[in-house]
Amino acid sequence: MTLTSRRYLLALLFVPTLLSAAPRQPEGRREFTVDAKKYRFEPARMEVDEGDIVRITLVAADIPHSFTIDGYRIAKRGEPGKPVTFEFLADHAGTFKFYCNLTIDDGCRRMAGELVVKKR
Repeated sequence: MTLTSRRYLLALLFVPTLLSAAPRQPEGRREFTVDAKKYRFEPARMEVDEGDIVRITLVAADIPHSFTIDGYRIAKRGEPGKPVTFEFLADHAGTFKFYCNLTIDDGCRRMAGELVVKKR
């Protein structure tokens, strides 16, 4: 066996290992518009699959509100007339509470919903 043949054979043996170590690509995209008004989120529940890229547009209709998910280290603030859009990779499954972390009014502290990330 020649040196070139050996190199070719070794390359063929290691390619599957290198491919399996590559980062996982996102499976799909999910988009939501979350309306925050009258101390409520609408929708108050969102479901996605693990591996999805999630795009959320937060629309604060009456006063400033935030959209916070501790499990994904997300805290975004929206103001009336200034929607905020952000994306994240839903890379771990579970049920995650989202809430408004602003203290403008007691009603803000009661705003909550849940993001459900289903395991693939």
